[in-house]
Amino acid sequence: MSSTPLEVLVVDDEKNIRTTLAACLEALRCKVGLAATAEAALVEMKRRPYQLAFVDLRLGTADGLKLIPALKAARPLVEVVLITAYATIQTAVEAMRLGATDVLPKPFSPAQIEALVRRVEGRRALERQVTELRSRLDEVAPDIELQTRSARMRGVLDMLDKAAHHDVPVLFTGENGTGKSLLARRLHQLGARRDQPFVVVNCPTLSEELLASELFGHVKGAFTGAVRDQPGRVERADGGTLFLDEIGEIPPALQVKLLRFLQDKEFERLGESITRRADVRIVAATNRDLERGVADGRFREDLLYRLNTFELTVPSLRERPEDLLMLARHFLEHFRRTTQRPALALASAAEPALLGYRWPGNVRELRNAMERAAILSASDEIGVDALPERIVAQHTGAPFVGGAFTLEQVEHEHLQRVVARAPTREEAARVLGIDPSTLWRKLKKE
Repeated sequence: MSSTPLEVLVVDDEKNIRTTLAACLEALRCKVGLAATAEAALVEMKRRPYQLAFVDLRLGTADGLKLIPALKAARPLVEVVLITAYATIQTAVEAMRLGATDVLPKPFSPAQIEALVRRVEGRRALERQVTELRSRLDEVAPDIELQTRSARMRGVLDMLDKAAHHDVPVLFTGENGTGKSLLARRLHQLGARRDQPFVVVNCPTLSEELLASELFGHVKGAFTGAVRDQPGRVERADGGTLFLDEIGEIPPALQVKLLRFLQDKEFERLGESITRRADVRIVAATNRDLERGVADGRFREDLLYRLNTFELTVPSLRERPEDLLMLARHFLEHFRRTTQRPALALASAAEPALLGYRWPGNVRELRNAMERAAILSASDEIGVDALPERIVAQHTGAPFVGGAFTLEQVEHEHLQRVVARAPTREEAARVLGIDPSTLWRKLKKE
């Protein structure tokens, strides 16, 4: 069920139990680590990204129950199964209260171990699917932006491919809409963590307190509305990649906590003093000049140097004009399929308008323009009239609403367009909401 082997830790002071359980788990394709003491178990848990731990209740003179919260603090999402020959209802209740997933009485059979492993694999697979679906909600046309004829964009993709195989932080910089989020996902998919979660945090959308909770989690009562314990995105990304979008917006106080996590992989939930650990690769993106932010005192210099071990600047659409028409046609083909139209193509007359526009919203703006044209165009060919007004206006020089034009210029343009389309001047006046005599005076004035 799992595409990668489950990492399992066996903690038992009896060598025969460790050996037998390890053999059973390895037969199920698990990667197994062994520990005979509580101290060795904690060292091992911090060393590898274990997802499941079998813990004996009696570890010599140590209490296996007390080990459960320590293991959970070291690896927040690990599932712990208590194994014991002295199972009681009270023991089971206490184990669950401390964070155990299950209690397994000794002696146990290979079938019981397999059932436990399959359940954990199933939950892990479901978590990955949910995380993946959430982070792909805004992706309607995947991978289109990654097609390129631009030498600059090919250079970025080549650098990204190299960075993917080294487990270091990566910072994507560039204007809004250039595809930084898509490139972050590609980085994750090419790396060794590809089968683990890819978790996104959109930094500008939350207040400082809520962003801290979103990142690191909180305990019940940590703030108004915190009605239960809640793990953060850092814990959910354990073993995988945490993508911090628009990281330049993070408040200074939270920058300190993030820096500590980058350095030590340690954090605390809001309202809790327990130090937890998570093995996460940090990938970030920003449209801000973070070096200027450092100079202005808005961004920590030490955090910047931790984040930009590998910095990739994504070129704007203006800087890759050879890609523009190719991308426009790819988007149109995508929307032709989603709207179930038999044909949809870009008219040659529309090409100069697209090429002459500056695209401040970059690839995202181009995609939105093509989607709008696909929906509104009655023809199978997308001409100039199907393009957004701001694009056409820049091409023709005509005033448009929201542009750098006077009210008089915009009114004149609107008046001329309505009159040109209306069958009579009386109908034009009705559309404009004015008397025919008023329309006559305005036209005479011009």
